[in-house]
Amino acid sequence: MKQCVIVLLCALITFTKQATLGDKCVCKLADADQLFPHDKLSTVQDSASKCNSNITPQKTLEMESLLLGLEKRLPQLQKDVSMLEREDDGDLYGVLSLQVIENEMTDIKQLIDKLNKTTLENQRLTTNISKQLDDLKAEMEELEKHDTMHVIKSRQANQHLMKDLEQCRKRNNATIPPTQAPHGRCAHGQFLNITGPIVYTAGEYPGSYPYGAWGQDPKPEAGKERWYWLVLMTSSNRYSNYVRRYSSLSALIVGQCTPGNVQIHSSNPTTNTIQGPNVVMYGEALYYNCYNQDAVCRFNLTSKTVTTVQLPKGTRYNSKGNFCHLEECYPFTDLDLATDESGVWVIYTTKQDFGNLVLSKVTDGEPVTLGQTWRTSVYKQGVTNSFMACGVLYVTRYISRDLEEIFYSFDTATGLERFNIGIYIHKMSPNIFSLNYSPVDQMLHAYCDTYMVSYKVLFG
Repeated sequence: MKQCVIVLLCALITFTKQATLGDKCVCKLADADQLFPHDKLSTVQDSASKCNSNITPQKTLEMESLLLGLEKRLPQLQKDVSMLEREDDGDLYGVLSLQVIENEMTDIKQLIDKLNKTTLENQRLTTNISKQLDDLKAEMEELEKHDTMHVIKSRQANQHLMKDLEQCRKRNNATIPPTQAPHGRCAHGQFLNITGPIVYTAGEYPGSYPYGAWGQDPKPEAGKERWYWLVLMTSSNRYSNYVRRYSSLSALIVGQCTPGNVQIHSSNPTTNTIQGPNVVMYGEALYYNCYNQDAVCRFNLTSKTVTTVQLPKGTRYNSKGNFCHLEECYPFTDLDLATDESGVWVIYTTKQDFGNLVLSKVTDGEPVTLGQTWRTSVYKQGVTNSFMACGVLYVTRYISRDLEEIFYSFDTATGLERFNIGIYIHKMSPNIFSLNYSPVDQMLHAYCDTYMVSYKVLFG
């Protein structure tokens, strides 16, 4: 009689032996489980990816920016109304004051309208996302029924163990705090950290101009203390010929340009127009890299005149000494203008300095002149941006799409260099094309891939 051997493949497969007449043995193979629904899993993954793309930090920051604009605008309106009640002469002063208040109320209404629209959009999004999450949860629970080998439960248990292990490591290894940067001549104390973003807005032209700069004038004319300025690289992402003025932060956020543009020249580009995004304003004058020159231009917004100061021989310009990281260089960032409590600075590099950063003070006045110069040992094309605060130069480098690090400082008071600052900027988009410190409110203003972002500098 012949022998029939049955091999057990796994617990999921059932064998049935049937004996027939004679000496024949028949085996039937049957799969006890249902087929795994791969198509359904793919649909769940697509739904989860779509859900993630709809929920971004930008949406929260947009609401915060609008609320911040409203918070700053309402007290000013109350102040103006109180002044009118006290000093109304029933004549020209009263008419003009009413007109100012009417304009402010129009701005506030536009801000509230945009806030209401954004709130409704977020409410609809929240409702849709909640339903999607419930559906995804139900579908995942259904898919888990096919996990007869308990792979998912094992992975979940492993994740809990890894989390507990990481917490244990953190308890046993104290975190080393970031090195405190030198404070030079700063009345605020030491530069400790930055928080934010505080403001995040696309402004008047969402998605249109990747390169630009914005901020406040540290030395404004009377009546313009709350004004903001904006310069967009409107030609080839490299050149501009005007500066845009806004009467307040809320006006900047909602995109109401009042009083409007101040034009340097009707052509763009041409002699003495703007080249590159590293622009600042100080004392009602715009400072920038002159088109096709190794020179700083100063455009007086009142007289509409331009004066220039030549940089040292061998200064790299026309995109030969840019800010860079491993993946790209930012075009026409050879000259970086900066402001702090003491005035205007220019950061650049020269052939004789072998590409290392050079820092010079720019005098405020007409004609503009170059003051004292300092040389550093940090390579310009190895960094992404720089700014000044209290006479100290700070330099950043690219870490990832989400992080930038302030890693270097140079104190002009002592000549001390530090390469271990360790302060991180949490980015809202991969690239910061301009970065400038405002001594008015100790804010860092960044222009990032069409967005205007600001961070609060913490001193102590």
